[in-house]
Amino acid sequence: MGFNQRKRGTKTSAFGSPGRINHDAASFYASKLYEGLPQEIRVKYEETPLPDEFTDKIFCKSSESMQELPENSVHLMVTSPPYNVGKEYDEDLTLEGYRQFLKRVWQEVYRVLVPGGRVCINIANLGRKPYIPLHSFIIEDMLELGLLMRGEIIWNKASSSSPSTAWGSWLSAANPTLRDIHEYILVFSKGTFTRRKPSNRRSTISKEEFLEFTKSVWTFPAEQASNIGHPAPFPVELPYRLIQLYTYEGEVVLDPFIGSGQTALAAIKTKRHYVGYDVSQEYVKLAERRIRLFTYTQNILSLFDLTVNEDKTHS
Repeated sequence: MGFNQRKRGTKTSAFGSPGRINHDAASFYASKLYEGLPQEIRVKYEETPLPDEFTDKIFCKSSESMQELPENSVHLMVTSPPYNVGKEYDEDLTLEGYRQFLKRVWQEVYRVLVPGGRVCINIANLGRKPYIPLHSFIIEDMLELGLLMRGEIIWNKASSSSPSTAWGSWLSAANPTLRDIHEYILVFSKGTFTRRKPSNRRSTISKEEFLEFTKSVWTFPAEQASNIGHPAPFPVELPYRLIQLYTYEGEVVLDPFIGSGQTALAAIKTKRHYVGYDVSQEYVKLAERRIRLFTYTQNILSLFDLTVNEDKTHS
């Protein structure tokens, strides 16, 4: 190639392309495949400060109505909704009733998110006779509400200490059962894929974390319910990764089904603010106790680090 010649960018082939360097995908996104799907919109970035009395708080009420939160006041939502399968905090709804309940929550989430704000939903599919692909129903409902899908993460729980042993018909083709060792994390944006970076905020994600967290498969163990006191907690590692990846320091993270408070703990750990909702007074109190203990421990560790650093300075 001559010195003055420019390298041409690649274009998407009829069957896609793995290339990412200097890649022009405009024709792909303009194809009929994308007709009818939500598209990015041009919108002025607006951000309403969350009132102090509602910041770092958990409300004991349904997140179907979050009137405490102004429009455009939340930067990220992370949650794992109740599964409607007879756990003590679930209601016995039909599948359609369950979807309508969640859609009322998602509509409120859409309202309170800033333009470009992100939504991350941890969900497991259910049953075998037949299998209920909850994640596909949620994707369908979110697209109907106008959210843009960014992708999905497979949470591989194979490293957990007690994987399922429900094989169905053992060593027989009669009815072998697939054993779920994964859950989904569905990721969406409001209005636009890109968020404006405020000049007074900074990212806190490390290079190593960024390389790991942008993979579509995450591997870490599940949380033991007996360790937390809640029947279905996700590990703090899950919201921690999403907060690091999708927000700047000091921003607001919402969990409309906060349960035992895992999202709040991750927010505190990363120096973000949190707001949560749960209909169970028992779990609200549990989350608040865990937050107080975690905050106290963090403060003690900070004082210890400060003392050690001062000793090093004077030595």
